[in-house]
Amino acid sequence: MNPTATRFAPSPTGHLHLGNVRTAFFNWLLARRNGGRFVLRSEDTDAERSRDDYLEALMEDLAWLGLDWDEGPDCGGDHAPYRQVQRGDVYAAYFDKLSTERHAYPCFCSPRQLAVSRKVQLSAGRPPRYAGTCRDLAESEVASRLASGETATLRFRVERGREIRFDDLVRGPQSFASDDIGDFVIRRADGSAAFFFSNALDDSLMEISDVLRGEDHITNTPRQIMLLQCLGLRAPRYGHLSLLVGDDGAPLSKRHGASSLRELREQGFLPAAILNHLLRLGHALIEEHWYEPDAMAQAFEIGRLGRAPARFDLDQLDHWQREAIHHAGADTLAVWGGLDDLAVVPSAQRAAFLEAVRPNLSRPGDLADWAERVFGALPEPEDDASTAINAAGADFFAAAADAFATGAHSLKELARAVSERTGARGKSLYMPLRAALTGRLSGPELGPLLELMPAPAIEARLRRHAGPGDE
Repeated sequence: MNPTATRFAPSPTGHLHLGNVRTAFFNWLLARRNGGRFVLRSEDTDAERSRDDYLEALMEDLAWLGLDWDEGPDCGGDHAPYRQVQRGDVYAAYFDKLSTERHAYPCFCSPRQLAVSRKVQLSAGRPPRYAGTCRDLAESEVASRLASGETATLRFRVERGREIRFDDLVRGPQSFASDDIGDFVIRRADGSAAFFFSNALDDSLMEISDVLRGEDHITNTPRQIMLLQCLGLRAPRYGHLSLLVGDDGAPLSKRHGASSLRELREQGFLPAAILNHLLRLGHALIEEHWYEPDAMAQAFEIGRLGRAPARFDLDQLDHWQREAIHHAGADTLAVWGGLDDLAVVPSAQRAAFLEAVRPNLSRPGDLADWAERVFGALPEPEDDASTAINAAGADFFAAAADAFATGAHSLKELARAVSERTGARGKSLYMPLRAALTGRLSGPELGPLLELMPAPAIEARLRRHAGPGDE
């Protein structure tokens, strides 16, 4: 058997949608699990919509995510070129072969004629497919119309009365009747290769063994199998992944919090968090725990891919973000949060500060916020923190400030001294202290923060609420 070879073949017409990212990830996992090749191919024959900057952006995003490729537009390989816009000569030879063997024919139907035909078929309750208007034109008429300057697409001649069967890697045995499939365009009127043709041909020529792609492509598969059979080429094994939806069951879009990988990057999600969430979307794991990226391939099994829609859940992604932060190395976390740019944090205390606030980080901006609360000018207390401060009263904070000034510098010592002077216990003791010192009622453990804060700042923050006579 040939070694496993998978591919990701996006059209560079925009930023990577999360559904496409999951497709790339699952193909990457399959290749890496089996020690095979992962190929990146740019399907950019649509000249009007494809852009070089989008291709560069998607390669940057995949690399940021950690999905490396063995062959591709930037690194070449044995099956170059990997941009379809550069493969015109390859396609031309196979167009000629199909035309010569009468498996393809020119079609002169205009977009308006095709639209009218589809409308008539739908109104009659029939599925819309090409009516075969140009299928049996005489060679002399074809030649005359081409000579007169008429433009034509090239259509594949679908053999009638056939049953096309294949075993879907995800959905099992599939069967399609060729009579339900109309002759389809393989070359556009401008001479560029259409998806059905270039996608299938390149998969075969690049020796791709397995293709995992979205379920919306499942009806394309019988067309592409017939096409490759007529060319005498091997078809890959196909598997069609479930639809990716939001937590409301609707197709994923911006209203679900993000729809592209770039949006998640800009929001500060870590690559390992995204991968851990994607690994579970339409794929059931045998062991449910945190996976480091280099362990994910061995956890991936095609037989555990599901057919039901997979739900992208921002709350679940937030969970894996917290796990990613927990597992991240200090250097990774420092770069992610821009710790070196936070001048307010003394260099000697950066490591201790990072570990103190790590459990309460979710986005990069959280690090800057806590840096200011610990080392800088304290922001105005949040509403619930102000409520706790007011409820504790000026005498509470006067006692706290005096205790700190006389040597109660650790949280344990400070709390004991305040409790002895005011009788406060539990939440009524600790919540006002946290509110006055950090401006919040929740956050990192207060003890380690207290050890990091400058002593003058601590006393000033406590006396701020002790009343004018205690200034």
